[in-house]
Amino acid sequence: MIAIIDYGMGNLRSVQKALEAVGAEAEITGDPNRVRAADRVILPGVGAFADAIAELRRTGLGEAFSEAVRRGQPCLGVCLGLQLLFDESEEDGLHQGLGLLPGRIVRFEAPPGTKLIIPHMGWNTLTICRPAPILAGLPDQASVYFVHSYHAVAANPNDVAATADYPGPFPAVVWRDNLSACQFHPEKSQQLGLSIYANFARS
Repeated sequence: MIAIIDYGMGNLRSVQKALEAVGAEAEITGDPNRVRAADRVILPGVGAFADAIAELRRTGLGEAFSEAVRRGQPCLGVCLGLQLLFDESEEDGLHQGLGLLPGRIVRFEAPPGTKLIIPHMGWNTLTICRPAPILAGLPDQASVYFVHSYHAVAANPNDVAATADYPGPFPAVVWRDNLSACQFHPEKSQQLGLSIYANFARS
């Protein structure tokens, strides 16, 4: 069973429906013990980093997710769920994350003399850097759907499995051992997104 963590900040049913579409059993849960009992765990999320990390700590769901990662269970972060994996975020002040990957979350900035629309919203292409299991079978330069104003700066380049450009490269997929995460929304990325969820369900 795949546990989709419900801490009040995510399009949970869309993730569940995408997993069901590829034949995976998925349960939305706000119970840390159900997260601990799951075979695989997804940390989704939309909204503000500070609110999300506070709720994960209040409910014990953040620790349950971290325990699943440390035990070696396949774990996946989606959108804000990717950002929460890192040490800290600069969104609305400085806030500590789960600390599962080294690095920080920063706001997109336009190069000097240029303008940049924020949030970064819509389809963008992936450049695959490393063969992460969740990317198996995906072509390089595949298009996926993003909605975000902040992005990760990974302290360890080896944690980055794919990048996208806006306007420079930023981590679109991170991967270390049993832990993977997507800055984009696979559930909004049509067949390619379903392939990512199918890969995760088989991991």
